[in-house]
Amino acid sequence: MYETSYHHDLTSDYERLAGFYEAIINNANGIVYDIGAGSGILSTWAAPYANFVYAVEINPNVAKRTESQLKDFKNIKVILGDAKNTLFLQKANLEKADLIICEMLDTALIDEEQVPVLNSVAKNLKACGEIIPNGIINGVEPVEIDVEHICYDEDGSPKNKVLGDLLIYDKIDFKDQIDKNKWIDENIDLMLDLKINKKGTVSGIKITTFTLITQDIICGPTPMLNPPLIIPTNKLKVDEGNSIKLSLSYIMGGGLNSIEASIKRIS
Repeated sequence: MYETSYHHDLTSDYERLAGFYEAIINNANGIVYDIGAGSGILSTWAAPYANFVYAVEINPNVAKRTESQLKDFKNIKVILGDAKNTLFLQKANLEKADLIICEMLDTALIDEEQVPVLNSVAKNLKACGEIIPNGIINGVEPVEIDVEHICYDEDGSPKNKVLGDLLIYDKIDFKDQIDKNKWIDENIDLMLDLKINKKGTVSGIKITTFTLITQDIICGPTPMLNPPLIIPTNKLKVDEGNSIKLSLSYIMGGGLNSIEASIKRIS
């Protein structure tokens, strides 16, 4: 199966793969979209249980190689295109989906296009259809850090000291949002109260995302699935028992440059 170095890293993350494999074999049926298909591994898992799988890939080189690798799967069609482009979707004239697989995830959905893509393809999902992953849960903690740029926490690097309780601040159920509102709001703008449990200097926050692959399968951060995100803020000396207010905003799919975060003491 064709893999770029990035796709190799994805397919070497066995915890991530196990969760998606279980979800797909238990939910694939009828017409399946695999959006951002990459190497096509998720499409191959869906194929035995689906009538037909449309594997959509934006990168022409990846799409060409994946199409060649999947030529023996008679019920998989690799389609080159940008799923965010509603005109592309109209021209593709795809059957409505019983299942949409869209693994374009990033911590808090900020630096990948999961939400813009789902907003684009939502009209192609049958009323009784499902989405994998099902959603996400976001939590935030105050941290003491030395770095001055946004970065990911990879095996404890950069060094960060957690100074407060984890606050779950957002839960997004993709299907529920689409059913209720026809789309998922991409803009996040929050004021959050964080409880301090250690003395130190708060100089940033750490966002941790838990992925609801289905309602029954929750996957925490893994090397290639939403590693915690470190975001510098202004500095504030704190003591145990203090509370601070966090102003946090970003755009899901808007990139790391869309993040704004600042803190102030409230007690």
